Amino acid sequence: MDMSGRSLTCVVVAVDGSQVSMEALRWALDNLKLSSSSSESSFVVLHVQPSPSVAAGVSPGTIPFGGPSGLEVPAFTAAIEQHHKRITDTIMDHARLIFADRSVNVKTQVVVGDPKYKICETVENLHADLLVIGSRAHGRIKRMFLGSVSNYCSNHVHCPVVIIKPKGDSSE
Repeated sequence: MDMSGRSLTCVVVAVDGSQVSMEALRWALDNLKLSSSSSESSFVVLHVQPSPSVAAGVSPGTIPFGGPSGLEVPAFTAAIEQHHKRITDTIMDHARLIFADRSVNVKTQVVVGDPKYKICETVENLHADLLVIGSRAHGRIKRMFLGSVSNYCSNHVHCPVVIIKPKGDSSE
């Protein structure tokens, strides 16, 4: 992809801990050049952490444990939040290892919510010039039920999108 004619001041790279998302980060750092005319130019490494209610599949903080219906279990929600924070820290540490030795401006950002919506929202809020995202190798059936984050984003953001496929993936 030739982006040489385009001045890039903000490139968002979405990472989720998968190998292909880290390949997307490497690809962006190896192949894209930020505009040198703006000191604000940066790569933004974005991770979307699921909210505890989405992860648990319940409304936040209310889980019945054989007691009264609607029993508040804030400790359960706090434990899920701590677990997600540890995962997020590990993902961002891995990303930092990839960009640590590069002489480019890289910022990190973590948001909480549904990845496909939050990635699009962040790209729009940052007025990004480009979104780089990895595509997981879900089959057609799984993609039909789960949806594809990369496909959703490519249809809803107002900037170009580069989708990095897993190595050896020849699917659509």
